[in-house]
Amino acid sequence: MLARAGLLENRRATIHWENHESFSEEFDGVLLSKAVFAHDGNRLTCAGGTAVIDMMLSLIARDHGPETAAAVADQMIYSAIRTDQDVQRLSVPSRIGVRHAKLSEVIQRMEANIEEPVSPTILARDAGLSTRQLERLFRRYLARSPKRYYMELRLQKARNLLLQTDMSVINVALASGFASPSHFSKCYRAQYGATPYRERGAHGASRAAEAPDDAEDWGPGDLDSLPE
Repeated sequence: MLARAGLLENRRATIHWENHESFSEEFDGVLLSKAVFAHDGNRLTCAGGTAVIDMMLSLIARDHGPETAAAVADQMIYSAIRTDQDVQRLSVPSRIGVRHAKLSEVIQRMEANIEEPVSPTILARDAGLSTRQLERLFRRYLARSPKRYYMELRLQKARNLLLQTDMSVINVALASGFASPSHFSKCYRAQYGATPYRERGAHGASRAAEAPDDAEDWGPGDLDSLPE
């Protein structure tokens, strides 16, 4: 609401990580942060959840001193006060339950390059691995190929954009690293059991006129067989 009203233009702000991609696509004039909360003058935003507590404790500390803020936190049985320098999400190793430095490095790079995917060969080379070693790492720790894991990241972003924005399906495809709308549609259906058009329509924004004819039935096992 603040962004739509133009009140966050050229201001630092934050939002829940799940809405980060869709927000940045719609409001590119906002200096979007991944911190748990953000202060920019009289603009205060936070990521929700327990980040609200951190933001309010920071205001108490600012106005009444850190001792008072600590006393309030203690009363709330809140032992780990975060600042506006703390990021929302857990580290990659914590999220995937695997502590392997090179695997984490590759996944971080994948997450940072959704719109313009990096080939597994380059990912492996830059991490100091062979393509075969990278393949083995993903199979061992994540039970899927690097290509499949990367595809799932891209499709998750696409789904968030479809459900959270009014972007056209074609623009969603491009923002998720798909140059071909038909390829995007097939991959999406293989992952989620519905085409992007029907997914959008099922959530109150039907694009029935756009929907292509689907001549083939796709299943989850078809995802890896699709061309890049």
